[in-house]
This record gives sequence, structure tokens and C-alpha cells, in this order.
Amino acid sequence: MKIASWNVNSLNVRLPHLERWLADAAPDVVGLQETKLEDARFPDAALAALGYRSVFAGQKTYNGVALLARGRAIDDVQVGIPGFDDVQQRVIAATVDGVRVVNLYVVNGQDVDTEKYAYKLRWLAAVRDWLAAEHAAHPRLVVMGDFNIAPDDRDVHDPATWNGAHILTSDAERAALAALQALGLHDAFRLHHAEGGRFSWWDYRQAGFRRNLGLRIDLTLVSDALRAEAVAADIDREPRSWERPSDHAPAWVRLAQ
Repeated sequence: MKIASWNVNSLNVRLPHLERWLADAAPDVVGLQETKLEDARFPDAALAALGYRSVFAGQKTYNGVALLARGRAIDDVQVGIPGFDDVQQRVIAATVDGVRVVNLYVVNGQDVDTEKYAYKLRWLAAVRDWLAAEHAAHPRLVVMGDFNIAPDDRDVHDPATWNGAHILTSDAERAALAALQALGLHDAFRLHHAEGGRFSWWDYRQAGFRRNLGLRIDLTLVSDALRAEAVAADIDREPRSWERPSDHAPAWVRLAQ
């Protein structure tokens, strides 16, 4: 089972990219972030024509998440974080062939010491509490998405700039991510790649992609029960090179099942 995560940065704009990538990469399960579509406008018929079932939670202009599964049932769907009052559509989870898949679009946080940063940390704490219960109920768990956190200095192009006081790399954000992983979740990419300089997001400005001025903030985390089954994981840079791309590239993990 190949499970992928992609922040498409507007599905309305990037649907042709998604259709092309689904045909080329043939993932079995896909989590999308930043669909930026109300549910009535989600292109479920177009995706069904490609063999993918869809569940989604969207809103106008901002946020929005979806899960797609190719030829497989999507069961026990959960939207949002139980018990956490939030109008922003950032979380969707479901079970596909016995694997519990959680798709997150983590809060950006704007800047350290802002209200949006405080909201990000509250949101991550709520996610951790919920995932502890999810993991207990579903040992075969994959948590993926745009985490808006680069785990360590290997995951940024310039550690001097992207430091412990900077948004997306601050000490508190990295500690929150580490707390999620302490539940028994493993960064699938790092199980197979120890090197730095491999990124999933590049700013549109300053020729960021061409110069590889990026961050690795799109992650696929696998539970203890799936660690041995995570036989491959990587980032597919190619869609970032297409015309009018998302600023993110798909990250994926392949399970041997």
C-alpha cells in the first residue's frame, strides 16, 4: 500500500496536476491539504473516474483536507479533533484496509510570539491527546500531512536562519512534533534517508525550487506496528517542476502489505 501526502495549495487550480500525478505515481491512499474548496465544489466525480473514492472536509478560500483511496473502502471517517472547538478544516481520518490514516494540515503559526503561534501550539497539544487515543485503538496507524515543522537541521536549507527562534523550526514547535512521535510514531522518510538537503516545500520567491532553498515539512509518520512494513519512503519532486505548481511536493511511504 503506497500512502502519500500532498499540500496542493488549491485543488481548483491544481486538479490537472493531481490527475496527472495519480496516473503516474499510482498511490493507493492520498491525503490532500489546502484544497481551499467548499464541499459542494470538491471534484469527487473527476477523481472517481480515475478510480479513487474520496472523503473531504473543506471551506471557502482557506484550509481544506481530503482522503482518497484507489479501489478500497474508506471507513470510520473522523473530521476535526474531537473535543477541540475549531472552525478551520484541518483534520480528516479514516480506516483503509485495516490501516488508520490521519491527514493533518498543521497550523502555520505566522511568527513566534503571535496569537497564531500560540494557537498552533494549542492545536498540536490537542492533536497529541487525540492521537494517543487513536494509536491505542488503531495500532496500525499512519499520520501524515503538511506539518509546518521541519524536524531538524537536516530538513532546512539554512540552519542559521531556520533556527530555534524561527517559525517552522522553533524549539517549541519541534518539541511538539517530538511529543507526537513519542507516542510511537516514526518518520518514515528518516527510516530510509539519513542525509540532509531533501525538501518537500520551496518558496515561490527567489527561485527557491531551482536553488533548492527548501524545507522538509511534509511528513509520513508510521506507528510501531508498521515500522517494519515501511519498506520505502521518499519525496516526489517532479510535480514541483510543472507549470503553475503547488509550492509543496508529495511525500509518500510504501507499506509491505
